[in-house]
Amino acid sequence: MGPKRLYFVLFIISIGSAYAQTEPTQVTEVLHRPVQVHQTVAYQLQEYLFKSIPKLPAPQSAGQWTEEEARLRKQILDEVAFHGWPEAWVNSPPKFEDMGEVPGGNGYRMRKLRFEIVPGFESTAILYEPLNVSGKAPAILNVNGHDPLGKAAEYKQKRCINFAKRGIYALSLEWIGFGELRNPENAHEFGADLDLVGSNVLGLFYLAMRRGLDYLATLPQVDPGRLGVTGLSGGGWQTITLSSLDPRVSVMVEVAGFGPLQTIITHPVDTDCDEQDPPDLLRGRDYTSYVAMRAPRPTLLIHNAEDTCCFRADLVKPYIYEQLQPFFSLFGQPDNLAWYENRDPGTHNYYIDNREHAYHFFTEHFNLPVADHEIPSGADVKTYEQLEVGLPKDNLTMLSLAKQIASRFQRQPIPAEPVARTAWASAERNKLASVIRYKPVEVKDAWRMWNTKNHLLQSLSYRFEFTDSLTAAGTWLKAIAAAHDAPVTIVLNDKGRGDAGDVVSDRVNRGEQVLALDPIFVGESMHLVPDSTPYALMVSTTGGRALGLEVEQLLAVTKWLEQQSGHPKIRLETTGIRSEVIGLAAAALEPSVFSKVVSHDAMKSLGFLLDAPVPFRSAPDLFCLDLYKDFDIDRLAAMAEPAKWEPHYLNKRATDSSPKN
Repeated sequence: MGPKRLYFVLFIISIGSAYAQTEPTQVTEVLHRPVQVHQTVAYQLQEYLFKSIPKLPAPQSAGQWTEEEARLRKQILDEVAFHGWPEAWVNSPPKFEDMGEVPGGNGYRMRKLRFEIVPGFESTAILYEPLNVSGKAPAILNVNGHDPLGKAAEYKQKRCINFAKRGIYALSLEWIGFGELRNPENAHEFGADLDLVGSNVLGLFYLAMRRGLDYLATLPQVDPGRLGVTGLSGGGWQTITLSSLDPRVSVMVEVAGFGPLQTIITHPVDTDCDEQDPPDLLRGRDYTSYVAMRAPRPTLLIHNAEDTCCFRADLVKPYIYEQLQPFFSLFGQPDNLAWYENRDPGTHNYYIDNREHAYHFFTEHFNLPVADHEIPSGADVKTYEQLEVGLPKDNLTMLSLAKQIASRFQRQPIPAEPVARTAWASAERNKLASVIRYKPVEVKDAWRMWNTKNHLLQSLSYRFEFTDSLTAAGTWLKAIAAAHDAPVTIVLNDKGRGDAGDVVSDRVNRGEQVLALDPIFVGESMHLVPDSTPYALMVSTTGGRALGLEVEQLLAVTKWLEQQSGHPKIRLETTGIRSEVIGLAAAALEPSVFSKVVSHDAMKSLGFLLDAPVPFRSAPDLFCLDLYKDFDIDRLAAMAEPAKWEPHYLNKRATDSSPKN
């Protein structure tokens, strides 16, 4: 080649290189253009979740429903609440220790108690004992809501004192995360760490309240046929849960503690605690079935007219009261299901108006002199310090319990021999699909929402609609001069595609086509919205998994992109621990679709979620029931073969949180 021709070729190459270069700022500007507003995604999720609302059964007789109640209780306890919990813990007798008497009390006395929830995890309680009671007396378990004072809350003390002065034993339990258990590692979002290691969060909370009922039932002075439960808010949730699942509870009064799926879905912040929306609890059932399971035992539901927290009376009454009356009528006792709407003050409360309705209901159904008014008890109220029982310094927390469970994992090694490794990976894929509830979907429509074509770069923004009616947002980019059949990379970023500018720009400048994707719960597709976490919880409690939905969407878009681009394999590049797991799980399930998976800011092990610890609400998809019990990053990467995994770790802590087995 002559000098003139060589210079001409080099000149053309330099021009081509110049036209191929894009700046991250230019790419970021394109990526930040929204595809759909979060209200649209929320509506789609609501429509998706509405399909999970079951119809109430229609039993033809009391006997038929009694049999069905027993079946439901066993199923919920065995398959949901106690999933992953040692049978020895579940069936152990109550272990309460008397820690001494609280001075004071007129007509009653108070005892400090400490008890075991599970080995190494203790809680506290106060027993209010009536004096001068002849014969066996009724007893009421008083459970807490989200009150930082716990069992020392004034309205709760007055209620327990009134019960005791009327001849009723009252046990006031502390609640995990509040009062003496107010440890940062007992924040309720750490319940998701228990799910992650394979122990359904509901199990711990259920055992914590059931221990109190077990204790009351064993007291020689208590009539086991007259046991009650009551509480406000989270205590109301405990009330309906325990009273429905334990047939020993003869009378219950719930205050503002639960609602039906209809209102939970449309008002997601009404119930955003992990234990109230635990995995699979509402799979094929609803909290309305809990009320039906109470029939015909006396049940009073109290809800507030303008509740400042949740479950307003007019919003929930048609579902949790009116449509449940026929179940009590089957037994000839329609009045045993009662309703009261509090209007004074009508906010979130268990103040005197609600308490007096509770006194009336309990005394009436315990066959005691009916009480319509509260006995003034303000002078009897104790300080937090006076009611403090004390806990061991090394008392477990929800987080440390999860770590303890994880430390006992014993997984089989990944086979090294090729044939055995292939068979192992195939079996593991079936298990992974079950754990994340993977159900393949397809791209039904890829709606073109916006485009750009200038300064060397062209783009198309898409709203991907899937066959399950959910959607994802994506932006396709390439250099104008790039070949139409250029290699393809899909980019995921924990913060959404708007933060993926550097990675996208780098791949575009290499001559590639790039699709920056926000699957459901990532970036624009809900995660950046403050109320997105309850939707992820609701997906889980109704039987799905957020991680499963994300993986389904990624694989569906990848296969769509294969068809559009003509490339049989797509390269995947992720940034952040959420995107890392989404990408690896997708590659593990469909190892033939990706040529390579590159993970930036990655973690070496799912144990990092516990060790950091990673807040649940920053990564609700990763805290998937059984995920860390059955899998870890190295196993997902091995299952993804022949696709190569190239990790770039977040930091040394991520590297240090390595698999223990």
